[in-house]
Amino acid sequence: MSFLKIIIGILVIYTSLLLLLFIFQRNLMYHPDENNYSGDKLEVDIKKVKINTSDGLDLLGWFHKKDLKRFKTIIYFHGNAGKLENRIHKLNHFKDMDVNFLIIAWRGFSGNDGKPSEENLYIDGNSSIKWLKNLGLSEKDIIIYGESLGTGVATEIAKNNNFAGLVLETPFTSMIEAAKNFYPYIPVRILLRDKYENDKKIKNINIPVFVMHGEADQIVPFWMGKKIYEMANQPKYSYFTEYDDHMMEFDEKLVFELRTFFKSLN
Repeated sequence: MSFLKIIIGILVIYTSLLLLLFIFQRNLMYHPDENNYSGDKLEVDIKKVKINTSDGLDLLGWFHKKDLKRFKTIIYFHGNAGKLENRIHKLNHFKDMDVNFLIIAWRGFSGNDGKPSEENLYIDGNSSIKWLKNLGLSEKDIIIYGESLGTGVATEIAKNNNFAGLVLETPFTSMIEAAKNFYPYIPVRILLRDKYENDKKIKNINIPVFVMHGEADQIVPFWMGKKIYEMANQPKYSYFTEYDDHMMEFDEKLVFELRTFFKSLN
C-alpha cells in the first residue's frame, strides 16, 4: 500500500468520525436516562406542576411554596443528566432556608416530550420564569440557580435582566471549550451546534453572582469556574473547594455559604 493510500484512508476514517459526531452530538451532550439517584427521601413539601412552554409542551416541575411574599423564589435549572430525583439531596437543604423553589425538568427529561437543544432549553427556562411571574412574582423576587449545563441556561436568562441573584454551580466557560477537553483533535468550534457561551454573557450580568466549583472536577475543569468568577461583575462571591468533584458535596460549609448568599439578597 502506498503512502498516499494510507493518508487517504486516514482522512476517510477521520471524516467519517466527524460526520458521526456531528449527527449524534446531542446524544453525547444530553443524557436524560442516566441515573445517579442515591435513594434520598424528599424531606421538603413539593407540589408537582406543569410548566407550559411557548411552543406547546408541558414540562414537569416541582414547586415548594413557603411564603411567596416574604421570601425569594429559586428557579433551579439542572444539568445534562438524570431526573429531578437526582437532585433531592440538594433540594432537602432548601427546607432549612427561607426560600421557595421551582425546579423544572428539561424537555426530553423526566418523561417530558420534546428534544433538548440549546435553543429549546432557553425556551424551557424562559417559560418557567413566565410561570413564576404569573404567580405575581417580579424579577427581583427570583433567584436563578444553574447546575453544570444548567449554568448555560441561567446565564442566558440572567443577562441584561434584574433578577435578585444568580448561582452558578460548576459552570463552564463555553461548551466549545468543555468539548475540546474531551475531543482535543476534533474541530468542535465548527461542528458544535449547542455552544452555551457563558464567557460571552457573564459581563452582561449585573446582579449578585455566587460561583461554586471543586478543584477535583473531572468533567468541567476547575479553571473554567474560576475564570467565570473572575469575569463576573461585582458583587460576586465564590465557594471553591479542593476535593469536590463535579457533583459538589452539599456539606455544612457549602450550605452555610449558600444560605448566607440568599440572605444577602433580601
